[in-house]
Amino acid sequence: MTELRRLHELTHACEACPRLRAYCLRIAREKRRSYADQEYWGKPISGFGDPLARLVVVGLAPAAHGANRTGRIFTGDRSGDWLYRALHKAGFANQPEALGRDDGLRLQDAYVTCVVKCAPPDNKPASDELKRCIALHLVPELESLSRARVFIALGRIALDGLWPLLAPGEPRPSFRHGARVRLDTSPGPTWLLLSYHPSQQNTFTGRLTEPMFDGIFSAARELLRKTP
Repeated sequence: MTELRRLHELTHACEACPRLRAYCLRIAREKRRSYADQEYWGKPISGFGDPLARLVVVGLAPAAHGANRTGRIFTGDRSGDWLYRALHKAGFANQPEALGRDDGLRLQDAYVTCVVKCAPPDNKPASDELKRCIALHLVPELESLSRARVFIALGRIALDGLWPLLAPGEPRPSFRHGARVRLDTSPGPTWLLLSYHPSQQNTFTGRLTEPMFDGIFSAARELLRKTP
């Protein structure tokens, strides 16, 4: 068993946050009417993608009727539609759709994860839940992705969770869509790109457009061409 697969199994079995576990299980039991005939995953969500990835995309948390239903991060909801379509356009995914764990989707040189592994009520994890989940799951997950050179933080909370792991003790950059932060690391620089999260709150209002989002992944591809 690979180290990353072992970490995924530990994540799936996690019971560290009772409020989040109770919420995910309740949603899985009650279901949304349009998915009433489906069996919900209902467990914490691990990351997904290439273990040798140089690009790592970090979001907030699973969607209650998206990944909490399908069992794969950013799968089965509109945010995932935007994300995997952008990854496909930039050459990181073999297909633009993400419907379920058996849909044939594969990522090349990219890995997708989140700072909180359970769907939180109202998409708002408590501060102790956020800190606990990062320490238990995100830290070892990122440590296992030793080839990562470009990170994309989807939203302010993703930035808040990711930044201390990339640059401990350094002042956190202000969140601005399209911002690039260079970190001097060995054997070459590490880059952090900031993007609005592709949530309906952002995409339906036009705060985030498809060209804006695609531009983030085009920038990641270009940086990887120049990064050892």
